[in-house]
Amino acid sequence: MSGRRALARLLPLLLLVVLAGPFGSAAAHGAGRPLPPVVSRVPTHDRVVFLTVDDGWYRDPAAAGILRDRRVPVTLFPLPGAVDQDPGYFRELTGGRRSAVGNHTVGHPDLPTLDAAAQRQEICAARDRLAPVFGRAPGLLRPPFGHHDDTTRAAARRCGVRALVTWTHDFTTWTDTPPPVPRLRRGDIVLLHFTPTLAADLTRALDAAREAGLTPAPLGRYVR
Repeated sequence: MSGRRALARLLPLLLLVVLAGPFGSAAAHGAGRPLPPVVSRVPTHDRVVFLTVDDGWYRDPAAAGILRDRRVPVTLFPLPGAVDQDPGYFRELTGGRRSAVGNHTVGHPDLPTLDAAAQRQEICAARDRLAPVFGRAPGLLRPPFGHHDDTTRAAARRCGVRALVTWTHDFTTWTDTPPPVPRLRRGDIVLLHFTPTLAADLTRALDAAREAGLTPAPLGRYVR
């Protein structure tokens, strides 16, 4: 009987060891934390707007010059393959801590079409490739196409993401005609892309911010 009582006392401890192990630990995988929020606009009383730029395959010196000369803070969501082609270009844009780099996955897939393991691989592998280049792991994720589900959010949490960022307005010129310029409001998130029209699109966004009495601000300071 004493042996059975001793075993009964040990079972909870054994269970705790199993759960705390490398495969069962909820804390190790972030499962104990809430899912990261999805942010398309930042609620703030500050008169600020947030500029974000995606992808990175076309690297225009003119656009870089605007950001550098006017000291415009932006959040970049580059693909690791584009960064590998010209890391100096992106390092210049993030110099002086005015701007930061977020996660945009490795292959730009439609994440909800993938299973949990594949989503996690896309997000975590992008983190691991960007962190050595920029000196820190990205804390924000821009899901490609803005598409996401709860599996995406759970995968992002396990990869250290604190928030998924979509957008309020897309200023990218996707056709021969630039899109209509909306009236910007405080807290809006503007989407841009590294395309041949980035310099012009960026200028339109900055003009729209000025007309609305808004100042570009670092997104990472407001999304924590």
